[in-house]
Amino acid sequence: MALNMPDYYKDVSVRLNRVLDTVGLGDENRWRRINMLIQSEEVVSLSTKKGFNYFGSQAEASTTPGLQSDIDMVFYEKDDIVIKDLDSWMPLNPTLLIVSDDYTLPGYVKLQSVNMHHPRPVYNIFDERLELDRHGRFFLRNDHNDIKLHNYIGRGPANTGKYGYMRADLVIGKRLHSWPDQASQWLSRNRLHDWPSHQTIDLIQGTGALLVPVGHKLSQDQNLEWRISFSFGEKMLVWLFNTTQYRCFILLKMINKCFIKPAVGDNVLSSYHCKTCIFYLIENTPTVMWQPDNLLLCVEMCLRLLYNWTESTICPNYFIPEENMFQCKVYGHVRGELLGVLSNLLRQEGRYLVGISCDNIGQELVGICQIPLMEFESQSNDVTQILATSVAVLFMDLEQALMFDLKYDLSLKTYQLDRYFPFHEPRRVIHAIFWKFHCSSIGSKLASKCLSLEIPDQHGLDVAHELLLWGSSSDVASGKLKLAAFCLVQNNLDMSKDVLSDIHKTFNYKVTKLNVYSRFTLQAILSENLSTTQLISQYFALSVYYHPSEINCIPKALIPEIICSTRSNQRSGYKQCVRVEPKFYLHFLEFLCYHRTNNWSHKKAALDNMIYVIRYECHEFNNTIMNLLAHCLAQEGRLTTAYRILCMSMKLIKENNGAKWQIGTMINASFRFLRGGQ
Repeated sequence: MALNMPDYYKDVSVRLNRVLDTVGLGDENRWRRINMLIQSEEVVSLSTKKGFNYFGSQAEASTTPGLQSDIDMVFYEKDDIVIKDLDSWMPLNPTLLIVSDDYTLPGYVKLQSVNMHHPRPVYNIFDERLELDRHGRFFLRNDHNDIKLHNYIGRGPANTGKYGYMRADLVIGKRLHSWPDQASQWLSRNRLHDWPSHQTIDLIQGTGALLVPVGHKLSQDQNLEWRISFSFGEKMLVWLFNTTQYRCFILLKMINKCFIKPAVGDNVLSSYHCKTCIFYLIENTPTVMWQPDNLLLCVEMCLRLLYNWTESTICPNYFIPEENMFQCKVYGHVRGELLGVLSNLLRQEGRYLVGISCDNIGQELVGICQIPLMEFESQSNDVTQILATSVAVLFMDLEQALMFDLKYDLSLKTYQLDRYFPFHEPRRVIHAIFWKFHCSSIGSKLASKCLSLEIPDQHGLDVAHELLLWGSSSDVASGKLKLAAFCLVQNNLDMSKDVLSDIHKTFNYKVTKLNVYSRFTLQAILSENLSTTQLISQYFALSVYYHPSEINCIPKALIPEIICSTRSNQRSGYKQCVRVEPKFYLHFLEFLCYHRTNNWSHKKAALDNMIYVIRYECHEFNNTIMNLLAHCLAQEGRLTTAYRILCMSMKLIKENNGAKWQIGTMINASFRFLRGGQ
């Protein structure tokens, strides 16, 4: 592959390294993060008196804010001793014996509890931790642990919760200090390029392994099996990556997040598959290849290896090759879809880099790369530039129109836009675009008027619903979000959830990071031959605008924002309406839906998503979304945090801020509570 690679690979690799430097993927920052985690790990271990370790992307420092990686933690009892045979048994110690039989698949074991006074397995029918297998032997169940967790939800082998500002997956495992027999071949197999070195292999062998409480999906004794995890060794190997290997690993995870997961689903190709891929590739390629000017070539080789594994439906575990990590994951139509995505990426020869939305890598690369990577011979740069300009002008007019309640002469605007659009009958096209947004606005106003009556006008509400339905295809989110809010006000929770779920399906990475001024981003979707209306409905998400006449058709938390907007003395600008970012509003409406149905886990996920949007995504006018977040936190009883956020909102905008209303409501509720307590 190195002989046939395009001429621009080395040049793009150099520039790509420069972009990755800007997002904190330099060696100095990498080791600073690793040292911080090591110190934190030691502190937690001392404070809990349990065995404790960090693993995964955060511990390896192989993540960025755009990847949104969780932190993986493992607890285990220090006093538990796991042995491979009874010859290693010691009296008066809680001991577990590893057992592998013909029914145990590679990479998995069972655990027998051993008597503390005699070297023989425990047989106790009254012990809830133990269960009989098909041969009448007692084994330790993997769904029972002695360590109690608070504020964590069990999801498979992991318990999901919050750890500081990050989501955390916490596993209660067992520590095996000796090297597993199933992985003995890894210690001595032939390595042409001396990676890892003999010293590293000896160190990894000394770390042993973890036994994670999860069984193989095809096993009949699934609840009795424990998966062998080499997390200690994997973390050590990633720490030994040179800069190019480290950056290649992160790019591979970004490609998976931006291109593969949206096409085949979240549970097919994981970061662990990417890690295994790069382990095998480093072991079987010369070290001299892993240089900064070969970064793009290394990424392409990883994609090629993933393609070959998908074609054979076999992804061998790095330490136990007999374990196929594609089993129960890559098969049938899923295999075909994954092959199609990987094949398309390989055909592009690096051009997909401009579409990486994580940490704005693609857009940054566009700004500094030479033209060969960005060329698409099948498209005209002039036409693309015209399209970018026309869409930008259209969106500026749409934003202006929605801000002022669409009160302007459509004919005049259409005439002004004629000279930008390279389409036939531009007036008809632009009228269709504007009127879809107009229908959402009219439907919302009509619904508000009908709901304001003492006896709501049901016929009017039906008409309003039809208008909102027609306007829901205006763009990716804003029309649908107005429809979902209307259904929520009417307490039609099922339809509201369906609409929000539909937005989730279409709100992909292209929508969230699309820049209307970038011709290169538009080039990526121009090949789909979409009309202007289709382009906007599939790839653009405008903010949601609410005017005072829609006050009865919005969630109650937005009412103070509407009232404050009417009190403004300004005659222009955003003060004439309430503007909410679509991505945040989506999660806010989800929170309201799940709050009413008492779905705790989904409600918490929606709240976490709102916090993430505020923390990591920039918003020009974010006092409204901060007030909405404070409202949700107050609903959850987190009044102190809600008050702090409201104070931050007040610092942004002091006049006509709905935060004052919420603070007053919270103080009033506190006084009423105190009076009631007396």
